[in-house]
Amino acid sequence: MTPTYVYDTYWRFAAERQAIYERRLQDERGPWTSDPVLRSYRFTNVYRAADRVSQYLIRDVQYRSDRLQSPDELFFRTLMFKIFNKIETWEMIEHALGPISWHDTDLNAIDQVLDQALRRQVRIYSAAYIMPSPAFGFDRKHANHLALLAAMMSDRLPLKVQRARSLREVYDSIKPYPGLGPFLAFQYAVDVNYSWLLEFGEADFVVAGPGARDGIAKCFTDVGRRAPEDIIYEMVECQDREFARLGLFFSGLYGRKLQPIDCQNVFCEISKYARVAHPEIRGVSDRKRIKQSYRPTARPLDQPMFPPRWHLTVPFRGPNVALPMRQGQLF
Repeated sequence: MTPTYVYDTYWRFAAERQAIYERRLQDERGPWTSDPVLRSYRFTNVYRAADRVSQYLIRDVQYRSDRLQSPDELFFRTLMFKIFNKIETWEMIEHALGPISWHDTDLNAIDQVLDQALRRQVRIYSAAYIMPSPAFGFDRKHANHLALLAAMMSDRLPLKVQRARSLREVYDSIKPYPGLGPFLAFQYAVDVNYSWLLEFGEADFVVAGPGARDGIAKCFTDVGRRAPEDIIYEMVECQDREFARLGLFFSGLYGRKLQPIDCQNVFCEISKYARVAHPEIRGVSDRKRIKQSYRPTARPLDQPMFPPRWHLTVPFRGPNVALPMRQGQLF
């Protein structure tokens, strides 16, 4: 493969963005980086599971001790949360209707809560993904998504997912449903895999989304005949060598190395970062600006929690101790 200079920025971004995550856990006030692009715009964490929404999914939606843990309930809650992918929407529904449950929560009641929110001009979907409306015949997108979820439950999809023999089989069982497509189906498969319902590793299967494809095009001028997923796997394989080559400290997520979904995620983020840091590199989409500026959240950071089977030793958050920052931009 023939890399551009954005390739080195990929690894520098990964190291600095992970360092920001670690600094913020120790010091919520900041600043956490001297890089002006990272300080000005919103970027996801290097590790998908460490992001605020994924953390809420794992801690509060999937593993909270007072929630039902049957396969139906786990699958329903996970997809119900991820379709909207917005903590405020989930909490708004629970505030109105009580704990969300497949057996106890009326989907029509959820529909009414969301209708009322839209009348108040409340945004109910996250801007993280483009969410097309599945064609179930309803006027409102959220009503079609609730119908989609009902169809999944009626098809006994949780049981099919539980019987899957690989993460790819989980993906294959989700992908045919209307309004999803390859990228969302993959994201949902990974989300379900965070719960105890599945126990697959993340090393053997990945789907490159549009943002990752754009990032790959900015990192390489020639990739031969490799598919985007092949390039992602190669990034996983060479991570230790490339961090060492650039003199970068990267300890991973409490010792966990980058998995394919994380390298896919970094490609997506470097696509955005390069719009400002390397505007002369055009990529595929030819987008020229980053839409989401960084805005501090009023929600405090909780103790990190990850799937127990990862066996990560996550230290309790200690006193505010500032960690050293890199100086200047990454490139």
